[in-house]
Amino acid sequence: MFKRLRLGLAKGWLHFVLLPLALLWISPMIWIVLTSLKTRVEVFDTTAGLLPKIAQWSNYPAALSIAPFGRYLINSVLVTGGIISAQLITITLAAYAFARLRFPCKDLIFGLFLMQVMFPIYAIFLTNFVTIRELGLMNSLWALMVPFVASGYGTFMLRQAFRQVPAELADAAKLDGCGHFSTLWHVYLPLVKPTLIAFAIISVVTHWNDYMWPLLVTNSESVRTLPIGLGLLAKADSGADWTRLMAATVVVVSPLLVFFVIFQRRFVDSFMHAGIK
Repeated sequence: MFKRLRLGLAKGWLHFVLLPLALLWISPMIWIVLTSLKTRVEVFDTTAGLLPKIAQWSNYPAALSIAPFGRYLINSVLVTGGIISAQLITITLAAYAFARLRFPCKDLIFGLFLMQVMFPIYAIFLTNFVTIRELGLMNSLWALMVPFVASGYGTFMLRQAFRQVPAELADAAKLDGCGHFSTLWHVYLPLVKPTLIAFAIISVVTHWNDYMWPLLVTNSESVRTLPIGLGLLAKADSGADWTRLMAATVVVVSPLLVFFVIFQRRFVDSFMHAGIK
């Protein structure tokens, strides 16, 4: 009886502490949604209050009519999906090689590979830009994906996860006639799924919100992504229309929020089990 009471009080105290933090985290999103439903006059009226007098749902179709956000949404899905698909393949193969295979200068090559993590992404924009231009990929969806098909950070995460898998399991698979690819597919990948999901979450959020690189390598609406469209909307010649800008912002962030709500439990479990030892 007393043990249950203590557990209940502990959970209640934890919720009491976390609730204000959750409200603090979600308050910007609430402000964005409420602003998207106001008129332009209410946005700058200090006496208008937080809630709109009459919800202006027309701000959403008006914002979407200013720029081809449907095209931007498709491009963002294609680019983000293409990047994460390629990364999951490359980091899996590279991490398995660095974790379980033996070859000359393995540690040196792995150290050089990790140098990608040490440099900020902005430091290699010039070399990536020159490479994309020489390949003739400028102003295309390929230009947005090719520089990110590999990830040193993801390779490091997965290598650490592979090294935690008991070698006896791989030896048993070899005795059953499994090669490297069969061992990787049937033994390693099922055991490191939380790490893969955790990396996928980080990668999807990063590339969905990427602004600088798409801005550098694209110059037409047919290949631009949602953040670029949002930035162009904020820099309109007549000045930013904050109601429509907030409506467009809701459209941009909604896919990620829906994705998180649907897979919330899997997200939490992934990060809980993806620690690096």
